[in-house]
Amino acid sequence: MLPIMLCSVVALAIIAERFWVLKQEKVLPTNLVVQVWQLHQQRELNAERIKRLRDGSPLGRILAAGLINMHHEREVMKEAIEETGRQVVQELERFLNTLGTIASITPLLGLLGTVIGMIKVFTAITALGVGNPTVLAGGISEALITTAAGLSVAIPSLMFYRYFRGKVDALVLKMEEEALKMVEVIHGEREVAEEGL
Repeated sequence: MLPIMLCSVVALAIIAERFWVLKQEKVLPTNLVVQVWQLHQQRELNAERIKRLRDGSPLGRILAAGLINMHHEREVMKEAIEETGRQVVQELERFLNTLGTIASITPLLGLLGTVIGMIKVFTAITALGVGNPTVLAGGISEALITTAAGLSVAIPSLMFYRYFRGKVDALVLKMEEEALKMVEVIHGEREVAEEGL
């Protein structure tokens, strides 16, 4: 039971932390590409603004990588964005493998508890015979409790693991779209609408 309880505490901590870190407004600030384009048009896109952009959000970090290379060819700019994007994705996926591992191992820990409980039952049968139902019930109860505890940690962990994986995929797709818009607008391959990019 102790390893299962430890897994549940770690899973809860990861779930709370990922909910905080993967908020859409923190990862993808609204109209960030439009703001970058306006600064570029007003020729106010200096090193200090790019640094603030990079430190502001994961999307800002990706855009800043492209802006540092905006005077190079389109392909160089895209490569810089892709390289930084891989690092950002890795940060967005941080701890998800641990959560997936918890979802996988807690049923096994519960099964281990079941096996240990059944061993105790058979040890009691060997020592006392089948005449004492209290001893048998205690071992069977222990076996069932550990199985239930393992499953009660694994099921929510797996649900949140899948949820966060999907959320990261959606955020990455949106960041790719925003970065591509910026590249195309800066290189004059896309028109800017009044309401945004």
